[in-house]
Amino acid sequence: MTTRLSLYNDALLLAGERPLASLSESREPRRLLDQVWTSDGVKKCLEMGQWHFAMRTVQVDYDPAIEPDFGYSRAFDKPTDWVLTAALCSDEYFREPLLSYSDEAGYWYSDEDTIYLRYVSDDEDYGLDLNKWPKTFEDYVAADFASNIFLKLSSDLDRTTYLINLAKTRLSMAKNKSAMADPTKIPARGMWSRARQRGIRNDRGNIGGDLY
Repeated sequence: MTTRLSLYNDALLLAGERPLASLSESREPRRLLDQVWTSDGVKKCLEMGQWHFAMRTVQVDYDPAIEPDFGYSRAFDKPTDWVLTAALCSDEYFREPLLSYSDEAGYWYSDEDTIYLRYVSDDEDYGLDLNKWPKTFEDYVAADFASNIFLKLSSDLDRTTYLINLAKTRLSMAKNKSAMADPTKIPARGMWSRARQRGIRNDRGNIGGDLY
């Protein structure tokens, strides 16, 4: 189970520092990790991928208090826990992507009355619920935190470069692992394929017959 203390200790191990006994231990490494944490260090990591454990789906109705002067007629507030958009659609089954909209200053603008949003959330029940983190994501965050504090603890530039590259490698591994959980996607058929399929359907059931 991932905890803030275990995350800190994973980062300290990579940085060559001894582990913390508690989050109240009076040491410079702990204060540096606190600074990364409170400066949205986890949110930065959440922004790097469409993580299933942090994914949230909501219906968003337009804000009647906002009346745009021109262009799209409706304004939609972004959720306070929004980190990264995975899908923005005009239907609740996410079959119709919303193609006509603009994204400006904390709002989406569209002519729809209701939109449907799937997004990475930093809510405590989603992205900030450490118990839901896969091990690969935990490893990535630990490496990222370590790379952020190491130069404050040491002047070893080679080690800093190593930690930065390690974080990138672990990010790639975590994103690949997350992508494996996606449902199987069937590639869209081209025009020739669709035309050929129509030919088969008009063939009165004689699939093996001459389509031409």
